[in-house]
Amino acid sequence: MKKILLLCLLPFCSYAKGPYDYPITRAVDGDTIEFTIPGLPEELGNTLKLRVLGVDTPEKGSRAKCEKEAAAGAAATEFAKKTVASGAKLQIVLKEWDKFGGRVLGDMLVDGKSYSEMLIKEGHARRYFGE
Repeated sequence: MKKILLLCLLPFCSYAKGPYDYPITRAVDGDTIEFTIPGLPEELGNTLKLRVLGVDTPEKGSRAKCEKEAAAGAAATEFAKKTVASGAKLQIVLKEWDKFGGRVLGDMLVDGKSYSEMLIKEGHARRYFGE
């Protein structure tokens, strides 16, 4: 049911790109941010996950292929958490729904700067467009 409702909202995402001042609830990992959108249908709740488009950070914990990747994933996650905690103005830019329908793809602006570019500049991510 939740996936069907998300698919029904797909046209909304196509027109509403932002940036939006949606409250950021947490950094899930280096390239996934959770935020709230007041007014979504009750069945969806009001929390969505944003997959940062155009970058890939290392996996953390048990999803990592080795200890080096796990450490790099933990560092990327810590960078995300610190960025969310220290940003004076955080905004969401929506691009599209991801291929699984459970997340949106886009970027977070931190004081007007692209979070995806910050990840690349600080060495926590590589450019990635699903290849």
